[in-house]
Amino acid sequence: MSTVSTHVLDTARGKPAAGVPVRLSRIGTERPGDRAADLVVELGSGRTNEDGRVNDLTPHGLPPGTYQLWFDVAAYAAASGQEIFFPEVTVTFTITDERHHHVPLLLSPFAFSTYRGS
Repeated sequence: MSTVSTHVLDTARGKPAAGVPVRLSRIGTERPGDRAADLVVELGSGRTNEDGRVNDLTPHGLPPGTYQLWFDVAAYAAASGQEIFFPEVTVTFTITDERHHHVPLLLSPFAFSTYRGS
């Protein structure tokens, strides 16, 4: 089984983004081979700590599959007194192997980026 963590950094302020609401979901279909719309199942949620991290989104581990991390950037912007162009960020990724997956998010008022961390 795999685990997932995230880390949000506010690159405009040069520090971790504390208090960002984060939600982890699994993306799948109701039945194998079903061509219906994707089914989204929330697996865990939390807020980034003072270091901008959420470490406990997957207490039981994750099997291979497609997942999403959703970040409520608007809530963070309001709390930090910033205007941000993107009110939310959704990062969709696929787990194919059993290991820890770290998915950082770098924020600025008019851009964001992410990558597969270690």
